[in-house]
Amino acid sequence: MLKINSKDRVVTDATLAKRIAREDKSKVLTELGASVNGLTASEARKRLERDGFNEVSNKEHHPKLHFLADAFLTPFTGVLVILATLSFFTDYVFVPTNQKDLSTVIIMLVMILISGITSFVQNVRTSDAVESLLNMVSVTTNIRRDGKDQELPTKGVVVGDIINLTAGDLVPADLLLLRSKDLFCSASSLNGESNPVEKIADQKPEDEDSYLDYPNVLYEGTNIVSGSGMGVVFATGDQTVFGNLARSLAKNKNKETTFDIGIKNISKILLTMTAVIAPLVFLINGLTKGDWLNALIFAIATAVGLTPEMLPVIVTSNLVKGSVEMAKHETIVKRMSSIQNFGSADILCTDKTGTLTQDKVVLERHYNLNLEEKPKVLELSFLNSYYQTGMKDLMDKAIIDVADDELDTNNIKQNYQKIDEIPFDFKRRRMSVVVKNKQNEHVLVTKGAAEEMLACSNRVEINGKIKPLGEVERKEILAKIDEMNRDGLRVILLAYKKNPAPVGEFSVTDEKELILAGFLAFLDPPKDSAKEALTALKQDGITIKILTGDNEAVTRNVGTQVGLKIDKVYQGKDLENKTDDELKQMVQECNVFVKLSPQQKAEIIKVLRANGHTVAYMGDGINDAPAMKAADVSISVDTAVDIAKKTADIILLHKDLRILERAVQIGRQVFGNTMKYIKITLSSNFGNILSILVASSFLPFLPMLPLQLLILDLMYGTSCLSIPFDKMNRQYLSEPRKWSTKKLPKFMFYFGPTSSIFDILTFAILFFVVCPQVVGTSYAGATASQKLLFSLVFSAGWFIESLWTQEMVIHALRDPRVPFIKQHATAIVTWSTISMAVIGTALPFITPIAKAMKFGPIPVYFLAVVFILLVLYIALTTVVKKWYMKSEKYLI
Repeated sequence: MLKINSKDRVVTDATLAKRIAREDKSKVLTELGASVNGLTASEARKRLERDGFNEVSNKEHHPKLHFLADAFLTPFTGVLVILATLSFFTDYVFVPTNQKDLSTVIIMLVMILISGITSFVQNVRTSDAVESLLNMVSVTTNIRRDGKDQELPTKGVVVGDIINLTAGDLVPADLLLLRSKDLFCSASSLNGESNPVEKIADQKPEDEDSYLDYPNVLYEGTNIVSGSGMGVVFATGDQTVFGNLARSLAKNKNKETTFDIGIKNISKILLTMTAVIAPLVFLINGLTKGDWLNALIFAIATAVGLTPEMLPVIVTSNLVKGSVEMAKHETIVKRMSSIQNFGSADILCTDKTGTLTQDKVVLERHYNLNLEEKPKVLELSFLNSYYQTGMKDLMDKAIIDVADDELDTNNIKQNYQKIDEIPFDFKRRRMSVVVKNKQNEHVLVTKGAAEEMLACSNRVEINGKIKPLGEVERKEILAKIDEMNRDGLRVILLAYKKNPAPVGEFSVTDEKELILAGFLAFLDPPKDSAKEALTALKQDGITIKILTGDNEAVTRNVGTQVGLKIDKVYQGKDLENKTDDELKQMVQECNVFVKLSPQQKAEIIKVLRANGHTVAYMGDGINDAPAMKAADVSISVDTAVDIAKKTADIILLHKDLRILERAVQIGRQVFGNTMKYIKITLSSNFGNILSILVASSFLPFLPMLPLQLLILDLMYGTSCLSIPFDKMNRQYLSEPRKWSTKKLPKFMFYFGPTSSIFDILTFAILFFVVCPQVVGTSYAGATASQKLLFSLVFSAGWFIESLWTQEMVIHALRDPRVPFIKQHATAIVTWSTISMAVIGTALPFITPIAKAMKFGPIPVYFLAVVFILLVLYIALTTVVKKWYMKSEKYLI
C-alpha cells in the first residue's frame, strides 16, 4: 500500500512521483487524505501551516544576509579592501611611532561602508519593490474547495487539493491526473522539449518511461496547451520536481542581458585602467621623487580614485527608481534588468485583438448560409460556447450574451445535456461539444476558422435541406466571408453532425463529414486611444508589427482605422520553405503578418533579432508564450493567462498602448541616466589620469596627498548618487537606445583631456604664482620647511579646483546644450553637486580640518581664479561637444 509521509516530500529523485503514478487513483486519494470533492477550507489551512506556501524558495535562506554579502563582495570594494590593507602596513605598521597615521585607512573603510551600505539598502529596496509590485498581479488556480470550484491564489495550493486545468493554465504543483480530455502539456521548462505531449489520466507509465514522461502525472512549471483535466496535488513548493531542479541549479546565474554584459564590460575597462595606471604612477613618482614609500601610498590613493565604487549603487538605484515610476503608470516590472531592454526596443510586435481593438467582442450577425439571421444558428452556437469547459474567449462570451437576450437559454439547457467535448487547439483551430437532446439524439456542434471548417465538412444546410458541399458552394461561402471581413467583421463557421459516435469515444477524428449551418460574424472595434498611441510610438522610433492568427481582410480593416500604413501583408504559409536571407528580408519589409501559428510568431521575432533589432512582444494568450520567450523583452497584462504572465518581463495592469508608450519613456530615462554616470565618470577618471601623470612627471612633489585624493573621490562619488534622479533631454528620449561600449573610448578621448587642460593650467598658476606668493619664494629657492608648505598649498589649491571641475562636468556633459543657460539639471542634482563643491572648498579654510588633512593656507583670491577657470572649462567643453556631435548624433 502507498505510504506518503513527510520523508517522501523531500525526496530529490522523483521517487514519490514514480510510486504515485503506478498506484490506483482511489488509493492515492485515500493516502493523501483527499477526495474528488476537494478539501475543506479548514483542512487546507492546516496543511498550509504545516507545509508552507506553494512557492519555490529563494536560493538563500537569509536573503537580507545574501544582499549584504552581495553589496560588499564587488570588484570595486575588493580593490578598496586590498588598498586599505596596503595602506595599513605602509602608514601604520612599518613606520615610526610618531609617524603612524590611520587616516587614509579610515577614509577607505568609510568609502567601503558608504558604498556597501548604500548598495545593500538599494538591493533590499529592489527586492521589496518587486515583491510588492508582483502582489498587484493576480496569479490564481482553479481549486475545488468545500465541493465548489473557485479561483484561489496559486501560492495557497496544498497537498490533497483537487485542481481543474484548461488550456493556458500553468500547472501549479505536482499532481496525479484523475481525469483528462485531449490534454496536451508543454514541459519545456523541465525537459527542454518544445513539442507538447498528450497526458492521459487512465494510462499508467511503462517501466522504461522517464518520470518526466509519465502520461498520468503533471509537474509544476509546465503548462497546458490544449484540452482539460483534473488532478490531485501530491507535492508543492520545494518538494516538487521543479523545486528540486531549481535548488540543484541555485548556483547557476540567470541568463545575462545585454545590460548586464555592458555593465560588466565597463567594470573591466575601469579596473584595467586602474591596474595599468596605478603601477605607472608608482614608478614615475618613485623615480622622480626618490621616495618609494610615498610613491606607493600615492599610487594606492590614485587607484582608489579611479575605482568607481558607486557604479553598482547607481545602477541599482536607477532600476529601482524606474520600476517605482513605472508602477505609478500601471506598469509592473518583474525583472529589473528588462527596463533597459524596454527602452532600447525599436520594434514592438503585438496581436491586434485587445491591443489595437477594444477587447470587447460583439456578435454582430448569426447568419445561415443564405445570410439570414435564424434562431437555429444562434442556438447551436450557444450550445457550443456554453458547454465547453476549456478557455472561454471573448467570442464565446459574446455568443452567450446575445443568446441570453434573444433566446430562452434556460429552456435550451433543459433540452440538452452535455455528453463530451473536443477542446480547441491552435493546429485544428476549432472546438466541438457533444450534446444529447430529449430524444436521446447525440449532436456534435463545431465552430472554428473558415478554412479548417471547410476542410472537415462535406455538406451544407440551405433552406432546411441538406446538400453536398461542392466547389461552387465552397467559393460562395468564402466570398461571403471575404465581404464581411472587408466590413471589419471576424467570421467563423458553424457546423454540426448528428449521432457522431458512441458515448465516451469522441475525439478529433469525429470532426469530419460535418454539415455547415451558418456564419458567426463578430465585431471587435478599434480602441479610441489606439491611433493616438501608435502615433506616439512611431514618434518614439518604434515600429509596430502585427502578428496575428486572424485573416488579412479583418486585419487590414482594423489597421487602417488605427492609422497603420499597410502596403504588404504576409500569411503564415508565405514564410514556409524560405531561406534565412529571404526571411530576413520579408520580416524587415512587412509590418503585418496574418494567419500565423504560435511557432511562426516566435520565428519572426528571432529573425528580427538576427537583423539587429531589439524586439518587444506584447501578448496575453497561450499562443503568445513562444513569441514572448523569443523576444528581448516580453510584455503582458494582468488579465492574461497564467503562462503569459509567468513568461512576461513587464506586466501592464491595463491593455493600453498609451501605458506602454509612457513605460518606454521611463525605460529610456533609466537607461540614459545610467549611461550618463558611466560616460561622465569615464571621462572624469581619464582626465584625472592624464593630470596625475603630467603632475607626477614634472612636479618635484606629489600633487595631492593620498588622504586628500581619497576624500576628493568620496565627495564626488557621494554627489553622483543624485544622478538617478536627473531628467533626460526630450530629444534623447525620442529614439531607442542600444547598449554599446564601442563609443566609450571616443567619448573619453574627447572630454578627458578637456578637464586635464584646466588641471595643467591650475598646476602652472599654483606653482608659479599662488604658492610662491604664500611661501615668499619659488620652490627652487625654498628651504625644506618652505618646500613642505609649498606642496601643502599646492595640494589645497588643486583639491578645490579638481572638486569643482568634477562636479561641474556632471552639468556640462549631462546634455548637449550649454549648462545653466540652455539646460538645467533637476534640483536634487544641482544642490548635491554644488553643495558638495562648496563643502570641499571650505575644508582648507577650517583650521582643524585643514590641519588634519594637511592643507596649506590658500589665499581667498584663488577662488576667483577657480571661478574663471570653471567658466572657461564649461565654454571649452561646449565647443568640444559640438565637435563630438558632428560625428555622433547624441552626447549621452
